Amino acid sequence: MPRRTAAPLATSGEFLRLIRTGEAVTRADLGRVTGLSRPAVQLRVGELIERGLVVERTDAPSTGGRPPVRLEFNAGGGVVLVAALGASRTRVAVCDLSGAELAARRFHIDVEQGPDVVLPLLMDTWDELLGDTPRSRVRGVGMGVPATVEFAQGRTESARVMASWTGVVIPPLIRARFDVPVLVDNDVNVLAIGEHRGAHANVTDLMFVKISTRIGAGIISGGEILRGALGAAGEIGHIPVRDGGGVLCRCGNIDCVDSVASGTALLRDLRAAGKDVKTIEDITALVRAGDAQTMATVREAGRRIGEVLASAVNILNPSVVVLGGDVAETFGPLVSSIREVVYRRSTALATRTLRIEASRMGAGAGITGCAVMVLDHVLSPDAVDDALS
Repeated sequence: MPRRTAAPLATSGEFLRLIRTGEAVTRADLGRVTGLSRPAVQLRVGELIERGLVVERTDAPSTGGRPPVRLEFNAGGGVVLVAALGASRTRVAVCDLSGAELAARRFHIDVEQGPDVVLPLLMDTWDELLGDTPRSRVRGVGMGVPATVEFAQGRTESARVMASWTGVVIPPLIRARFDVPVLVDNDVNVLAIGEHRGAHANVTDLMFVKISTRIGAGIISGGEILRGALGAAGEIGHIPVRDGGGVLCRCGNIDCVDSVASGTALLRDLRAAGKDVKTIEDITALVRAGDAQTMATVREAGRRIGEVLASAVNILNPSVVVLGGDVAETFGPLVSSIREVVYRRSTALATRTLRIEASRMGAGAGITGCAVMVLDHVLSPDAVDDALS
C-alpha cells in the first residue's frame, strides 16, 4: 500500500490568494481551508497585514456575540506603474493593487525614436504621476509595446517595426530607476488580457484582433494568454491572403494581411486611387459621405481579414472574437465583411455559438491589461512568499 504524503503547508502567499478570491475571509475560514493551527494562521495573517496586503474589518454582521473580524485584500497597499505604447499614441498610468487607475496621462510619441528617448520619458511621467507617493510603495511595472516580444526576457525582437528597439532587453533599463519586477509584452497581448478581464471574465477562450495601423491578435486560451514558445503567438498579420496583388510586407513576405488590409494599406491604396486621405479620419469622412470607391476598398479589406480569421477560428475555436483598434472601431462595412466571411468559411461547430463583436473597453483595455499582467505576477503566492522572505 503506497504511503500517503502530507499536504504542503499553505504559505502566506497562498493565504493572500484565498483572501483575494474570497475563498476564505476570516481566520477561522483560513484554518478550516488549510488545516493549519490557530498560531500558524495568526503568523501568516500577521505577515500579510504588516506588509500592507491585508486589512482587518470589524463591520461584518454579527450572529450573536462579538462580530467576526473579516480579512480583506488591501488594494491601497501599493501601486503598479503601467504603460501601453502604440505606434504613435501612448497611455501611462499609476494603478492600485486592484488595477484601478489612480493617475494617468495620454500623449503622442513616435516610438521609432528609440528606447533612449521613449523609456526616460515614460519613467519621468511615472515619477510625476506618483507625486508624493513613496517609491517604496511601487510593487511592479507592466508595459505593452507594438513589437514582437520574447516575454521571458522582456526583449523586443521586431526587426522592421521599432527597428531601433531590436534586441533591447527592457526590464533592466526600467529597474535601474524602479527596482521592482518589470513585465513587458506585445501590445495586442495586453489588450487581449485587458478586454478579457475587464469585459469577458466569464469566457475562457477569446481572440482579440487589433485592426489599426497594423493588424495583430492576442489569444486567451483556457482563461490565460497564449504566448507560444517564445512570445510570437498571435501574429496573424503575417498570414498571406489570396489575390493580394503581390504587395511586399514589412516582414519580407508577400501579401500578408497586414500589408493589404491594415489602416496603413487602406491609406496607401486610396491615395493610389487619387483620394486625398492623410489619416484614418479622412477615410471615415469618405465612408460617411458614401463614396463608392472608398466603401469598396474598405469592404475588400474586411473580406481579406475575414479569410485569415476564419482559419484562426477553425484552429482555436474561441467563444468570442473581439475587434478593436481605430480601424475596426470606425468602419462598420469592414466589420460586416469580416463577420460574413468568418461565418461562411469557418466550420459549423466552431461558429455555432461564436460571437464577433466590437471592443467594449476601447483603448482603456491596454492599461487594464498591463495592470492585470503585472499584478498577477507580483501578487502570485510564490512572488508574495519571496517578498516576505
